[in-house]
Amino acid sequence: MTLALVAPMAGWAGPLAELPDAAFAEGMVGDGLAIDPVGDVLHAPCDGIVVGVHRACHAVTLRADNGAEILCHIGIETVGLGGEGFTALVADGERVAAGAPLLRFDLDTLAAGAKSLASPILVIDTDAFRVARRADAGRVLVGDWLMEIEANGASAVAASAQDGPALMRTITLPLGYGIHARPAVAIVALARGFDAEVALASGVKTAPATSAVALMTLGLAGGERATLSARGPDAEAALKALARLIEHDFEGTPPAATPAAPIRGGWVTAVPGIAVGTIVRLDVIRRDPPAQGQGVVFEMIALEEAIADVRAALDRRATSGAPAQREIARAHLGLLDDPRLHHAAGAAIADGVSAGAAWRAALAPDIAALRAVADIRIAGRADDLLDLEQQVIAATLGPATDAPALPDDAILVAHDLLPSELMALDSARLVGIALAGGGPTSHVAIIAAASGIPMIVALGAEALVLESGARAVLDAGAGTLKPADVSTEIEARVRIDTTARKRADAQARAGEACHMADGVRIEIFANLGSLADAEVAVAAGAEGCGLLRTELLFLDRDTPPDEAEQVALYGAIAERLAGRPLIIRTLDIGGDKPVRYLPIAPEENPALGLRGIRVGLAHPDLLETQIRAIVRAGPPGQCRVLVPMVASLDELLHVRRLVEDAARAIGRVDRIEVGVMIETPAAAITADLLAPAANFFAIGTNDLAQYTLAMDRGNAAVAAQVDALHPAVLRMIHSARRAAGDHRRPVGVCGALASDPVAAPILIGLGVTELSAVPGAIPELKALVRTLTRSRCEALATDALRQTSARAVRALAMGASS
Repeated sequence: MTLALVAPMAGWAGPLAELPDAAFAEGMVGDGLAIDPVGDVLHAPCDGIVVGVHRACHAVTLRADNGAEILCHIGIETVGLGGEGFTALVADGERVAAGAPLLRFDLDTLAAGAKSLASPILVIDTDAFRVARRADAGRVLVGDWLMEIEANGASAVAASAQDGPALMRTITLPLGYGIHARPAVAIVALARGFDAEVALASGVKTAPATSAVALMTLGLAGGERATLSARGPDAEAALKALARLIEHDFEGTPPAATPAAPIRGGWVTAVPGIAVGTIVRLDVIRRDPPAQGQGVVFEMIALEEAIADVRAALDRRATSGAPAQREIARAHLGLLDDPRLHHAAGAAIADGVSAGAAWRAALAPDIAALRAVADIRIAGRADDLLDLEQQVIAATLGPATDAPALPDDAILVAHDLLPSELMALDSARLVGIALAGGGPTSHVAIIAAASGIPMIVALGAEALVLESGARAVLDAGAGTLKPADVSTEIEARVRIDTTARKRADAQARAGEACHMADGVRIEIFANLGSLADAEVAVAAGAEGCGLLRTELLFLDRDTPPDEAEQVALYGAIAERLAGRPLIIRTLDIGGDKPVRYLPIAPEENPALGLRGIRVGLAHPDLLETQIRAIVRAGPPGQCRVLVPMVASLDELLHVRRLVEDAARAIGRVDRIEVGVMIETPAAAITADLLAPAANFFAIGTNDLAQYTLAMDRGNAAVAAQVDALHPAVLRMIHSARRAAGDHRRPVGVCGALASDPVAAPILIGLGVTELSAVPGAIPELKALVRTLTRSRCEALATDALRQTSARAVRALAMGASS
């Protein structure tokens, strides 16, 4: 397939060989033509996606619809103008049509400061594409035919990707870190195996699935929605595989060793724990490369050799390091090989800068884009790119000083730390880390968590007060780093031993039924999504399943599961629970969880659209099949039905009739309990109407919080404020619980709040008698509940309802637990 490029500016076209720059003239940057402009606007030479506006605004790279990357470079040695005389009219990720304005430039400014005004228009990925025909030298106008390019044999996939259907699919990232380096590299590796052109879009930004750096700079966090698109013969298979990878197979949630980091004031707990040791100040001096190069050929060779050295070091780490270090090294290898970076660095070298400075310039826009994101989880991903920058620059400059020797009990203190800098140290001698900067989801934090090293980040100047050699106590949970004497060291070591003993005791008693200190029974259930989850939950001491997310069985397939398939799965989970209660939520799809076989039109606000029980009522065959499967699964009395997103009594009564009809059809005479998810304000406010028709309530705090607070938990701008401990949400829970109590209906909580030890006493004080948590939280949650009394919890809940913010409620609860 061929692609015609049109002239992006008016002027005089001529061959590259006449340019006063060897890199362009000899085709080292790419192949094409040059135009000596007479206008002041650069236009798009073809339809495509803007994959890079240079930070100096003197160049724009487009990815055409056939996969070819086109560089439009205004003038020669114009990067040195630092953006003066240029105005960008588009942004990275924007889709443009041929002829759309990309840049505006001032010819007088360029004429005074540039080596030449002649502007190369280049196909830069010449291994994949070649110029088949080009215009003769002479006058061209904007939109005139300029050249024709076609795919080389090496680009069969890119060429054939234009054949076949163009498909799109909305996906939701798992709660957790979103797309950082490792997931981005995994996406690239999978996407390259399909004969399709695949992209991921968020808002107005789009990134090709073959560029890990571009994917990272989308800034997608956990819980956010994005759009996958694919064009080509393998489009359908590519969408299916990539959607499964992103939505289900990532380590989207934090590693088991890294709990959600509490943020209090300016500091953040990255890895909880206490450490006693000797301060080691690490004042990292990051080296700067020379600005000017020693010639294009010399610097290109220098960059290639430096990248090869870094790649070899990462290869060694990817095969011989600790598990967390191997994963991070593999992620950095994927970023290192990103073609966008190599193209940008080559263009910068062509402008006369050194290899190290060119590599820094290539990474700078992406680092800046990540750091500009308000979400601390996303902003912290800039460290991966900064680490690659430093490693390659160091390789261009030669050996540096060795890493410092550590004492046996080192507490490392630094302003910030990159993964490679931490991995260069002897982690066996590290007992704690305190950083003035940094973030809780960085790769440094993941390495520390995997090694069990307590860590505080964003501590500010407080981290840098103590000098090397001083004895100190680091309390990551409290966010403190204090000088230590003999007595404080002894006290800290007692606390360390006590914490370890409590954790071991909690696990040892995890299988026992949970009673409060005054004998009140509180059931601790688990949220499940699969048969494997059930195995983990039983081992952790779960007393039942408070929420089985059946939608996971319905996603990522072309047809819904039939009744027999559902009966088999629900029955297997019931058997694994060995008679423990199994609460099965009916299908909760739609909104942010679309399925291919349901004709749900795109919605402007999916959270307020067709989802939960509304989907079941709109597609009764699906709902009726699932109800029959639940009724048939498990022994009598074990399986219960839970209805999601209820907003009216009629919805509940409809499901109850279906349950009764299904039971009657197979001759069941025992009662099958039907419960309501209290996750809409409507359900909470009308709980007195729902309670007589329901057997139990299950409070979904995630959705109840976002609907009560009118904040989309998938919107990065407000997601951090969606805290279910907000007094407004607690009052909703309190109101629903009182209505349930009037009719002697039990109330459980199956949202994220049930796994939060700070929230547990408040929820119990509000009258909740069952908490359904993530399996990993169950042993210590049960241990906590055993220390509580109902009267103490009720007093705390009463005080919590009087507070004015979620922050105040958390402060109250933490003060009560201390």
